[in-house]
Amino acid sequence: MPLKKYLLAGLLVWTPLAITVWVLTWLVGVMDGMFINTVSSLVSHETLVELRDITGLGMVLVFLGLLITGALVSNVAGRWWVKQWDKLFTHIPIVKSIYTSVKKVSDTLFSSNGNAFRQALLVQYPRAGVWTIAFQTGTPTGEIADKLPGDYVSVYVPTTPNPTSGFFLVVPRSEVKELDLSVDEALTYVISMGAVSPGTPPIQTKSN
Repeated sequence: MPLKKYLLAGLLVWTPLAITVWVLTWLVGVMDGMFINTVSSLVSHETLVELRDITGLGMVLVFLGLLITGALVSNVAGRWWVKQWDKLFTHIPIVKSIYTSVKKVSDTLFSSNGNAFRQALLVQYPRAGVWTIAFQTGTPTGEIADKLPGDYVSVYVPTTPNPTSGFFLVVPRSEVKELDLSVDEALTYVISMGAVSPGTPPIQTKSN
């Protein structure tokens, strides 16, 4: 039926755009909220109300703040201040464990020479003979490596359709199959629950 065909064609056009706009709107809202909470104690209520009406201001200022911070810590003096900052937080009870754990994760994920989440893999999960996509996060070290004889890799298995949750596994390297897919292609495959295969061309709508 033409009605059904036109409806599906419309969904193909608007669904990706709507989801993208929704994600960006959510992100802008989060950034604006962070900005408002930060400056609420620094400026008057009237000024705060005026700033709140500027949509996206928080996101812009957070971006500029990150950019300026990155530029400042890229020199010797900046790195010295970062070390003092780290020493301060690593000597405060309770805060020490949280800050140290988060810093190790962020250093691993955002390091330009790190290997975390740069290699897509196939692993057997949740049982042998059943394969799923995973991402290598590193290799076991310390006591974990001592307890596991042989060559192992640390992997993250994302859930679908929400890849921000998942499972951490340590598996033998011999049981892992490396993929030539980019991280973006592998994530697309996971989020689509296998409906969008890597290399699949965009769906074209036919016109009569």
